[in-house]
Amino acid sequence: MSVTPGSALPGRSLFAPVALGDIELANRIVMAPLTRMRSGSYGVPGDLMVEHYRQRASVGLIVTEGAYCSHESQAFVGQPGIVTDEQVAGWRRVAAAVHARGGRIVMQIVHSGRVTHPDINGGRPVLAPSAIAIDGAGHTERGKQPFPVPRALTAAEADSVLADFVAASRHAIEAGLDGVEIHAANGYLLHQFLSSASNRRTDTYGGPPENRARFVVETVTAVAQAVGAGRVGLRISPQRNLQDVLETDRDDVLATYGHLLDQLRPLNLAYLSIRHEDPGGTMGQELRRRFGGRLMVNRGIAPMTTREEATELIEGAHADAVAVGRAALANPDLVERWQGGHPENEPRQELFYTSGAEGYNDYPFLGMPVPGAEQRTQGRDRR
Repeated sequence: MSVTPGSALPGRSLFAPVALGDIELANRIVMAPLTRMRSGSYGVPGDLMVEHYRQRASVGLIVTEGAYCSHESQAFVGQPGIVTDEQVAGWRRVAAAVHARGGRIVMQIVHSGRVTHPDINGGRPVLAPSAIAIDGAGHTERGKQPFPVPRALTAAEADSVLADFVAASRHAIEAGLDGVEIHAANGYLLHQFLSSASNRRTDTYGGPPENRARFVVETVTAVAQAVGAGRVGLRISPQRNLQDVLETDRDDVLATYGHLLDQLRPLNLAYLSIRHEDPGGTMGQELRRRFGGRLMVNRGIAPMTTREEATELIEGAHADAVAVGRAALANPDLVERWQGGHPENEPRQELFYTSGAEGYNDYPFLGMPVPGAEQRTQGRDRR
């Protein structure tokens, strides 16, 4: 994606404030939701998470890692939840720490659907739109195990899942977060409903695009009614083809997501977050037009988001905010670094999914020594 020279709109800046619904951002850099599995066996945010999000409060908005909305929906060992009183109390500490530094934070709420295992969710049923397993294995406390064939949700169970999303959203607001982001991307339950590869239902939730979009529409609408549409965002990832949720027919993708956003447009949600390899291209911008509100974008797993790319997206009017993942993880003072053109820390990928502070809370701020830099330099000198 590139912006035609001279096409940048005056007054649009990556570092200018913007309102996403009821949420006022000091700048347009958003910390993307990043699964890091540091909430222990009970899914309760502790000191590690409080410090992690507190450090990064200078971005315009933090979107938390996905928090599960029911015990059976937990996808990973160490994933945080927003179900129990203890989990709500843990998130209250996170929100207070971010707000103390002037930041804004919303909670991404997720149901894993078939992306789990009984050894992860406490032996509970694995539920999905249809009884189709992922071809692969997941990490459990007993090692890697094949994903099981899920049980297709009944209509009554679908109603219960919707109620879980609503209850989790209310809990997030009760905990003091500024809003919620409903996760309908990356192969999890709501995304599973959208794709004909994972949704083979023959009732009102399956078949043509308008039926496959129905459950997401109903869920987002119910959450907006419960906590206020101005505090609700939605994340989608059309054509990403993750976790066997395949979307290879462009016309079907546009019909499905176009209908979804046509139905949600009257709600005036806070924002739509799109994860797509070309967010400024025809697909991303057509979906933006259908949504009619604020757009947040992220390219996904491709090269790490750079200051130059983020600037092009904002100044070229392709987005209202940019979700930044690895750069925000490795640079707790990313806004200051990008504003001043300072060098960035490199993310330590081998520590992404460990359990401690290393590679999580020990990335240096500007002016601090880089951990291990002296040893690495000495090692180079010896060679």
